[in-house]
Amino acid sequence: MSAGGDKIAPRKPPAPPPWWRTLRADPPFVIRLALGVGMVVALFFVWWLLTRGDTPEQRYISPSKVPSPGDVFISYDKYVGADTVTKDTFDSLRERGLTDSIVATLRRVIVGIAWAAVFGIGLGVLAASYRAVAAALAPVVVFLRSIPMGAMVPLTMVLFKTGEHQKEMFIFLAVVPFVFSDVVAAVSSVPQRYVETAETLGATRLQIVRKVLVPMALPDIVTSLRFQLGLALGYVTLAEAVNAKLGLGFLINTSQGEGRIEEMYLLLFVIALLAFAIDFGLKFFQRGLFPYRKDL
Repeated sequence: MSAGGDKIAPRKPPAPPPWWRTLRADPPFVIRLALGVGMVVALFFVWWLLTRGDTPEQRYISPSKVPSPGDVFISYDKYVGADTVTKDTFDSLRERGLTDSIVATLRRVIVGIAWAAVFGIGLGVLAASYRAVAAALAPVVVFLRSIPMGAMVPLTMVLFKTGEHQKEMFIFLAVVPFVFSDVVAAVSSVPQRYVETAETLGATRLQIVRKVLVPMALPDIVTSLRFQLGLALGYVTLAEAVNAKLGLGFLINTSQGEGRIEEMYLLLFVIALLAFAIDFGLKFFQRGLFPYRKDL
């Protein structure tokens, strides 16, 4: 209060700086969406620019290497002897069993991921709770993580022949070491004070694992499974290129063998869209399940 009796207005706290002047600050949702869509549009524009032209000589990049967006998403010319046949890219893939191949690929991925979740989460929680278990499993995990994915295909063929079980086990072996490592990291990051509080209240070790460590690590475990599911969609195409009758990898392999390069590119987009849709759905479910985690 001043000498004359007037009240002094409280000072307003300084406004936070805008997001573009703050490190690690998220832009508003509309701006994030606009930036993402703008990047996709820009990339498609560059793609169209480099592949436009009615003849191969008019294009910057040969259509035998990179077809134009119109060739990939609308139709392309197939040369049969002296004749030129225009084929609809989607219709051509549907005639070759695109829908059944998507179902077959997703089934293999889901089964492989399910087995990886059972073993990876179970052993990961055990290893994070008892470090002696982690020390014993470390060499096996490092070995599996170090094997190139291409080398895993003949290995699983030797172990499990070439049927459906081989493709499912390929996904399992490719993903389980990463699930295990992520689970160990998630459980190990739970603050020790929660464990000590539970011990003070008389909880047993099993109760601490079941009611403290696992629930608090579960959001990060689900995030790991989300990421591995997307990677598995790419991994499975390697196994499907060998002795498969259906699957997106089988279609890519046969398209390459028959010179259908436009269909190869379209199949890559199909895989990417499937991975994006699955990740978006799981992320939506995850945010509803763990609303207290604003970083998901």
